[in-house]
Amino acid sequence: MCGCGVEGGQDTITLVFAMASPKVPDRALPDHPETRPLERFWPYTELSEQPSDEELARVQPELREAIFGPLNLPFSVSLVFPAFDGDAYDRALRLAKASDEYSESDSDGRTWHRARFFTADRPIRVRDLYLIVAGVPGSDVLINDRRVPYARELWLPLVWLLIR
Repeated sequence: MCGCGVEGGQDTITLVFAMASPKVPDRALPDHPETRPLERFWPYTELSEQPSDEELARVQPELREAIFGPLNLPFSVSLVFPAFDGDAYDRALRLAKASDEYSESDSDGRTWHRARFFTADRPIRVRDLYLIVAGVPGSDVLINDRRVPYARELWLPLVWLLIR
């Protein structure tokens, strides 16, 4: 016998853990409901899931391309300009609204106009509007809806070569 008091020289400790049985939650729904649940889940069932053509026209081209992928559109020149004072503004607005795609947006308390022209048929429309808005601070020229280097100095004169 060892000095530990147990034959064989080893103490044994018996631990008994009583695990609590998991609590079964009460059912949220009864087995036999008294009323039938509504078939609709969303309260706005009348809304269209697809945006309208007017909504798509207001979307910025960069966002439209990110959502729907690149569009297979012909070469285009877009003129973006803010609202400005003067008699030329009315004529510029008339020319912009006559473009192939026109959109108007508000940013930082200013109204911005975006006129997109597909230049293959009538490049003179681009030139007429550009000559009005070229001197307006903040106006910009976009080629295929992107800012590209030398858009004013190189691309616009190349487009104007198409004028007959």
